[in-house]
Amino acid sequence: MLKKPETLFVLGYMLLPLLALLSAIVGLTMILGGNKIVGAIVLVLVTQAFAFGAFFALRRRKHALLAEHGGE
Repeated sequence: MLKKPETLFVLGYMLLPLLALLSAIVGLTMILGGNKIVGAIVLVLVTQAFAFGAFFALRRRKHALLAEHGGE
């Protein structure tokens, strides 16, 4: 399922960047609300995990599309 370019497109361009944005908002509101340590952990770890996940999904999509078309 994670080898289809359509699935990787949805993950890389839509779902994971949206989750990264939402977790960044949650982390910033936690920092501004007084939970500085937990907010920083959410901001750094969770947001970066979603951002790197989107990056890797786009890389896998590129390789899947190149393999599908024979490297043209």
